[in-house]
Amino acid sequence: MDIATLLGMFGALGVIIAAIFVGGSASSFVDTPSLLIVLGGGALANLVKFPLSQTLGAFKVASRAFVHKPTSSQSLIQECIELATIARREGLLGLESAEISNEFLDKGVQMAIDGHDPAFVKRVLNKEINLTIEHNETGEAIFKGLGDSFPAMGMIGTLVGLVQMMSNMSDPKAIGPAMAVALLTTLYGAVLANTVALPIADKLAFRTAEERRNRSLILEAVDGIQEGLNPRVLESLLATYLPDGAKDAEAENKTKAA
Repeated sequence: MDIATLLGMFGALGVIIAAIFVGGSASSFVDTPSLLIVLGGGALANLVKFPLSQTLGAFKVASRAFVHKPTSSQSLIQECIELATIARREGLLGLESAEISNEFLDKGVQMAIDGHDPAFVKRVLNKEINLTIEHNETGEAIFKGLGDSFPAMGMIGTLVGLVQMMSNMSDPKAIGPAMAVALLTTLYGAVLANTVALPIADKLAFRTAEERRNRSLILEAVDGIQEGLNPRVLESLLATYLPDGAKDAEAENKTKAA
């Protein structure tokens, strides 16, 4: 589970709900027509932008924002170096009995063991990287679309409520419900966009960048293993994929080891 996503989303919603309860009657913040306009209208309007199949698939992609087992670049590099050491000592066939934790790395190594040309292996892995990133970016775009649609529908609901209110100025009893629709649709749109849709889109963008970096690292490692690069040379090459802070830590560890 991604604690940061859960803490951030439910914490933000909790603060808003707590403010509502502390400030007065919570029932006055519940309005079914407003919710229908924002949630239903926003979701349906987003279907105009994206096919139904991709929209439904986006919710599966969104699970990566909540349930995700991060792969450390350092541990990935270490595993690749161990494989390179085995391949250097025993040849590619020596990797047949190696236990590989990463599925994408395992696929690349198996293709290398099977004797495929390095250019072919690189092309296949590159294709898989591009397709995976494209799929993830589609899910990200759908949630960004929802982040745009919810506030827009909130404004539409506000206009609907104001029109209803103006057309019933002679009836004081009708002014209250119409004003509630006018105000609550804006509130619902802002809350759904800024605590749910847009944060999920941004977290998915972070996950996509992380996955792109790790898969590019693996691609470089498999290519280096097939070329028979010295493990130390390969380690220096793969270290370029580490974030800046991790690079500094890695360099400091090497200095201490020396």
